[in-house]
Amino acid sequence: MKAVSLLCLPGLLLCAIYSGRQACAQEVNSGLDLRATITGQTVASSELTEEPRSGSPVIAGFRSMVYPAWKINDNWSAGGTYEFATRPYFYGDLSTPGDGANGNLLQASLNYSRISDKGMVLVRVGELTTAFGSFLLRYDDADNALIDMPTEYGYYYSPVSMLAVAGGQIDAARGKWDMRAQFANSSPANPRSLFAHDQYGNWAAGLGYTIRQGLRAGVSAYRGPYLDRRYEYFSPGEAKPSSLPARALGLDASWSRGHTTAQGEVQKFVMPYTVIPTFRELAGYGELKQVLNPRWYIAVRNGYTSNGASGKEQNLEFAAGFRPNRFQLIKAGYEMGHYSTGTERFDNTVAVQFVTSLHFSAARD
Repeated sequence: MKAVSLLCLPGLLLCAIYSGRQACAQEVNSGLDLRATITGQTVASSELTEEPRSGSPVIAGFRSMVYPAWKINDNWSAGGTYEFATRPYFYGDLSTPGDGANGNLLQASLNYSRISDKGMVLVRVGELTTAFGSFLLRYDDADNALIDMPTEYGYYYSPVSMLAVAGGQIDAARGKWDMRAQFANSSPANPRSLFAHDQYGNWAAGLGYTIRQGLRAGVSAYRGPYLDRRYEYFSPGEAKPSSLPARALGLDASWSRGHTTAQGEVQKFVMPYTVIPTFRELAGYGELKQVLNPRWYIAVRNGYTSNGASGKEQNLEFAAGFRPNRFQLIKAGYEMGHYSTGTERFDNTVAVQFVTSLHFSAARD
């Protein structure tokens, strides 16, 4: 037995990604692989002093992401992603009540793949993150150059949830093209467990094209019923959830050259109702990262959302990162939020993260 890397990227279950890159240089017949990211965080925010929290302006939090993977043979593998985090930890929790800790299974799937010089095909069945959008590939604290996430992403009552949906997905890449198609038991806007009521089939898909090395453009969409009868915004007298399909369309782009990386998304969401007005939201963000030297980088993200229910929101975030070594990352960031409605129109948040990455593997040739 010897230790080798079975995964090129945390959270991905093959040595290939959507852009059609080739398999990892070092292949093994079978083996186990375990990656983990552990983060300690301190946050100071004006949101913590406002209702409903009305508490101390400074809090400490903890988060861990664990990625177990089992390569059974050249074609079959299994893997998953499990997250454990204190509350509040994410910026979206700063303005909501509740404390404690919570764990979530974000992925758990059986996978079949075929990779050749012409391209790759990957089939996954199980608990999956949505195929919509592109930010989830950078959801880990070790991969996210900043501290917060784009406003349209979240857990509950967000247009794109981080929580898993149960279903199947096909990923394929050939030449400069990559695609993904997913059928699941619920919507990315309201993921449902296999034991929950009001499960309805939903589609999500994406298509990308690598224009040249370092420059890729993509489009993604989802469609399907999203409401359940216990949903916060399901009003008495509302139509059957199965008759109200949500739909979303997103455009994404990424560019990398030398020490500079830029990426962004623009998305439109439509969630129909009959008792209350249909919810429509336009959201987007642009992000830029500049590596100054092997240890230091700086990054900025400007994001916005606009809808008829809560108005407009804009978030401007800056961060600087320092790598003491290849396993650890220290990030310090500042974010300013501006809201078009409400009594508090501005929020200011400062945070520091200490991120540690771990990797253990055992493989057989």
